Amino acid sequence: MSDDLLVEVRGRVLWLTINRPERRNAINAAVLSGIRQALEEAGRDRQLRAIVLTGAGERAFCSGADLQEPSFRFDYAQPYQWLADLLRTARRSTTPIIARVNGACLAGGMGLLAMCDMAVASRDAVFGLPEVKVGVFPAQVLSVLQHQLPRRVLTEMCITGATIDAQQALACGLVNHVADGELDAKLDWLLDRLLDKSPSAIRRALYTMKQIEALPFEASVAFTESQIGLAALTDDFREGLSAFIEKRQPNWTGQ
Repeated sequence: MSDDLLVEVRGRVLWLTINRPERRNAINAAVLSGIRQALEEAGRDRQLRAIVLTGAGERAFCSGADLQEPSFRFDYAQPYQWLADLLRTARRSTTPIIARVNGACLAGGMGLLAMCDMAVASRDAVFGLPEVKVGVFPAQVLSVLQHQLPRRVLTEMCITGATIDAQQALACGLVNHVADGELDAKLDWLLDRLLDKSPSAIRRALYTMKQIEALPFEASVAFTESQIGLAALTDDFREGLSAFIEKRQPNWTGQ
């Protein structure tokens, strides 16, 4: 891992912090590769129940690609590029990823936000796709943003470079919650609501949701009717049912 990305386990939660505050947490190849590697490793660790992605300091979550580095000079002999490969990895993740948006979320940062399963933002956070101002356009991030923002809102942001504030992002469904006070207090509140639930049910839920997103109805319902039967075979389901009948808190094993 690079010093540009801090990786820390706090209890049952993996924290990934883009550590480039002097560059407004702009992303480079090392950051993208580090996040991708961390997500892959987290998926193999059953002790980890959630992943938090954030930026260092209070100014920015992520301001996009570092334009002072060769961010748009790709190796065209390599079909998979850094950001696109990270988006693929996040898509396969069945560990909940939560974006802690502590400031500006721009350009490629919007892709990092959109690849997360949930998001909590500070009141001062701003969101935008300013690529048109430097002669390019948001390409890879559209693959994940197009399902999260209304089409007209996304189009305006994409072709004007205009930003929206945290309350507008909340109204559009881009984030789940905007913190009224301390950002981490709201984040902890959200984490507490998932950390006491069945780990196996959460993994299977995320897997199922991501599989059916682009399926037509008949294919979707055929897939989901098979998945609910598999969920009922888990130890967590048997424990959850017993706990419900016995009126006690379940003891999840994640199996």
